[in-house]
Amino acid sequence: MAEVIVRQLTKSFGDNTVVKSVSLKADDGEFLVLLGPSGCGKSTILRLVAGLEEPTSGEIVIDGKIVNFVSPMKRNAAFVFQNYALYPHMTVFKNIAFPLATARMAKAEMNVAVQEAARILELSHLLDRLPSQLSGGQRQRVALARAIVRKPAVFLMDEPLSNLDAQLRQQTRLELMDLHQRLGITTIYVTHDQVEAMTMGDRIAILRDGELQQVASPLETYEQPANTFVARFMGAPPMNLVPVTVEGSGLSWKASGAGGLIDLDLNAMGIAQSIISVHASETLKLGVRPEHLSLAAVGRGLSGKVRFVERTGSETFVTVQMGDENVVVRCSAHESASVGEQVGLNVRIAQAQLFRADGRNLRTN
Repeated sequence: MAEVIVRQLTKSFGDNTVVKSVSLKADDGEFLVLLGPSGCGKSTILRLVAGLEEPTSGEIVIDGKIVNFVSPMKRNAAFVFQNYALYPHMTVFKNIAFPLATARMAKAEMNVAVQEAARILELSHLLDRLPSQLSGGQRQRVALARAIVRKPAVFLMDEPLSNLDAQLRQQTRLELMDLHQRLGITTIYVTHDQVEAMTMGDRIAILRDGELQQVASPLETYEQPANTFVARFMGAPPMNLVPVTVEGSGLSWKASGAGGLIDLDLNAMGIAQSIISVHASETLKLGVRPEHLSLAAVGRGLSGKVRFVERTGSETFVTVQMGDENVVVRCSAHESASVGEQVGLNVRIAQAQLFRADGRNLRTN
């Protein structure tokens, strides 16, 4: 196993800079997820670490050694591609054995290594089949076995589950988590799926337009997003963001917006009085997760008109219009509301966030 460090990593293709001075570390044995929308630079970072692309500037360190000019084969990192990259004319055995055959490993030793990798991934009964005779999930396991058989120090996985249907994706996700727990190999995993990131990662590195937005545990990125981009990207439905103005002094502050007026508890929200005083002249955004809102009778506080009611079976999502803003409330399955009804909204203020005009979270300052 090994830690992976990138320092001030930049990659440009002509005039287009897709990775912008990113510094990041995957600890020894960690499962680090690179998360972000398409085109944010996450796959490019993975390819730079693997040696499949050359950085424009910056350093890549694997197991304490700078590897910028080391060939991909000598970086001791195994890459798992999105499309599996299996050889269609080779059996499962030969696909798994390919990196060992390329390294001219003795046949007896290679057979033992392939059989062990196949056992770990429950492929032993499929070794004589061709990729065309396998399901999507089986092909993915073959690709993983081919990576495991090399006994790498680092796994690099580029959206390996994206070609699977929803049910198989969930099953394979659990298999990957079990595999990591058993092998403990440092893993950098790229995805645009926040569910994968939240459930699999020890930490999540969130990217946007080639820039790092936040690196933290899954729970921290959800509960204390660094900025409004992270707040909206993490969570389904995403965090509600409502423009407000604040006023007050000491620990007595209020936020007002189109939906009404609410009291702020700065201590509970983790916001220093000095910070909120500096930004009180700005139009801030109050961020509240749908589960931190609840329906109430109209009265003091926030209120609005119900626009949509969506029942999913296990829960109900109620969209409430407050002025020009729509906020979503996550309710129990049997909680009732009618379209067009005026409702009040209770806010669990300790879980709420306040964001500056530039998008940064006041809680994180």
